[in-house]
Amino acid sequence: MDHAHLIAAIEGLAGNSDVAYTFLSSDGKEEVFTWDTVRAEAKNRAAHLRAQGLKKGDRLALVMPDGIDFVPTFLGAVYAGVIPVPLYPPLSLGKLDSYIEALVAIMNRAEPTHLATNGKLEQVLWSAAARVPSLKGVITAEKLREPAPEAQSREPAQVNGDDIVFLQFTSGSTSLPKGVEVTHSSLRANAWAIMRDGLQTVTGRDVGVSWLPLYHDMGLIGFVLSPVFHLIPVVFIPTLSFVRNATLWLDVINKKRGTITFAPNFAYALATKRAKPEQMARWDLSCMRTYGCGAEPINPTTMRAFTEKFASCGVKPSHLLPCYGMAEATLAISFIGNDDELSTDVIEKEAYQSSKRAEPAHVSKLADGALEFVNCGKAFKGHDVGAFDDQGRRLKDRQVGELWVQGPSVARGYFKDPEATARTFGGGWLRTGDLGYLVNGNVYITGRKKDLIIVNGRNYDPQRIEWIADEVPEVRRGSTVAFSVPGSSSEEVVVVVESRTQNPGALVDAVKQRINEQLQLSVSDVVVAPPGSLPKTSSGKIQRQKTRAQYLEKTVGVEGPRTLGANGDKLTLAKHVALSLVGRARHRVRRVAAHAVEIRSVSDAVNKLQLAVRYFV
Repeated sequence: MDHAHLIAAIEGLAGNSDVAYTFLSSDGKEEVFTWDTVRAEAKNRAAHLRAQGLKKGDRLALVMPDGIDFVPTFLGAVYAGVIPVPLYPPLSLGKLDSYIEALVAIMNRAEPTHLATNGKLEQVLWSAAARVPSLKGVITAEKLREPAPEAQSREPAQVNGDDIVFLQFTSGSTSLPKGVEVTHSSLRANAWAIMRDGLQTVTGRDVGVSWLPLYHDMGLIGFVLSPVFHLIPVVFIPTLSFVRNATLWLDVINKKRGTITFAPNFAYALATKRAKPEQMARWDLSCMRTYGCGAEPINPTTMRAFTEKFASCGVKPSHLLPCYGMAEATLAISFIGNDDELSTDVIEKEAYQSSKRAEPAHVSKLADGALEFVNCGKAFKGHDVGAFDDQGRRLKDRQVGELWVQGPSVARGYFKDPEATARTFGGGWLRTGDLGYLVNGNVYITGRKKDLIIVNGRNYDPQRIEWIADEVPEVRRGSTVAFSVPGSSSEEVVVVVESRTQNPGALVDAVKQRINEQLQLSVSDVVVAPPGSLPKTSSGKIQRQKTRAQYLEKTVGVEGPRTLGANGDKLTLAKHVALSLVGRARHRVRRVAAHAVEIRSVSDAVNKLQLAVRYFV
């Protein structure tokens, strides 16, 4: 059914006993929700939130690592007219200090009235909550699972298309995170474009499989919210389970007969590397029809390696679906056709680097002086994508510029940030900050405008340097960063790689040599950092600007591992538990004091009213 907004879609689930969401746990157990259960859970949690005093337009910060709590709480907030703000959970004990600082900064931007988390995290997060003046309290998942007070309203909130449905904080790969205002109308438009115009899903045929974090737009919109509009069941794998064992992803696809999945480029490289022959012998992946790839520049070598390795399992080149999107466009911007195979554009390196032109190459090998970019397809129906120069003039085909987007999926702006909204959304176009070009309507992404490396007047995309370094033995794939720093006569290139190598000197030489051979580019410095030590966004993207700042400060590689519990700093955890106890106590004192002031104010008003009555009588 064509529902006008997400609340109407939730209401439309009533009485539907088909399987909706299957939540897998880290120990292999699963819990199944029908569509009717999804609606019932959303209504119950909406009633809980209303009982806590939340009303339409209030913000609810969500720090819930488990999908079985996150999903119904998010939908319950939407059902009540409350604006959920999904935030990533702490991923490392060693990085708890920086996590708390980032959480405080984001919550003070979003100004939530409440924070929803689980009982375990509550013991730590009060150290952040106490520093957010707008917060009135913390609500636990354990409480939200209980039946809500019977007297509390369970009616759906009344909304219109311009109302904010949720705030999606950007990943912050090149700047501080900003809260994107996703409206009911932009969400509905993008969900329709993805599921119908793009994937052409069919209820009863398609099954989604996802390990993506639910606090990030691809996991949330792609596998939680869009399926509600179109009744596509989804199997959720815990994100950390995938991180520990990437082949679990393909194993679940095989067992659950999945047909649709999406992931960033690095996930396909990881699965290709980790899969063993004995696993592949028992997998039948012919059930799949779409392996979507987005969220970061797509490496064609990675995509080809994936299809070649798993061809014996039933994976075909036509199953790959490169796409382009970003949070400011709600999620997706362009897809290739459902039946199209992976295609690329091979262009002359010299023309691209010196004059920003994507001229078709006349050489047979990339090493002979050519670059290769993946076709990310055409804009959705009713949307438009164009490349523009710095003066705002639309460019012709094969001219490289900043990509701008128009259409009903574009979000309203940034929450309480009119200056950034005017810069990015002003003039009727969304300025993406991405560099690229078009050919016959097909979009080719070349890099991020802010990350572009310019050496001696020539342009180099950092991800291309990173991909070359990734191919060097002992370099940890997907954890390489390239950037430039001021040199004596020109900008100089620096590459940082993660590795467990016992011979860093040899690795430095190998990386420099490989990049020079492939790009004829001299690298000034190569830094070898421990695995898991480089800064990444909540969605797993490398933070080039932060890594560059660390390089200049000589602090690269000191952040520690990202996986919770792996060599974690127990003292840091204990410190934040103690700070949380103090913060919770101070919060209670402030609330009691504020309540007392309110009571005194009311009492004063009553006394003045009584005096006025006496005077006039």
